[in-house]
Amino acid sequence: MSAETPLYDEDFYRWTQHQAALLRAGKWQELDYTNLAEEIESLGKWDKRDLEQRFEGLLIHLLTWWAKPEDRCGRWQSTIRIQRYDLELLLRDNPSLEAQVPVLLTEVYSHAREVVLEDTRLYTLPESCPFTPEQVLSADFWPENATL
Repeated sequence: MSAETPLYDEDFYRWTQHQAALLRAGKWQELDYTNLAEEIESLGKWDKRDLEQRFEGLLIHLLTWWAKPEDRCGRWQSTIRIQRYDLELLLRDNPSLEAQVPVLLTEVYSHAREVVLEDTRLYTLPESCPFTPEQVLSADFWPENATL
């Protein structure tokens, strides 16, 4: 176990600053490799989870927009645009996550569907996602012309 482990457990922020200083100084032998590896891996997981949550939120809004035309308003439209833009930024900063989009869309759809069914008191929505990843991300796509 590294001598850095107690600092990692006692004061995470201080540990991060110390590890960064060691890296900058090229003091490779003093690094806490075990915890550094875990933290780097968790950063990637956090970005993937952020992508999942953003897709789920966007799907909830798109499904509601689609299923409840009487509830459409400028605020909903702005929210959808903001979510798409946030996803665009996340994918721009993490291009390797782009390959995850079709899988994540399929994975989060069922929960988004449940939320919309519960919130709107509708009885039916498609079992699988009616939108393609390209449609979900496209600023020009609005599902009002789609059929349920």
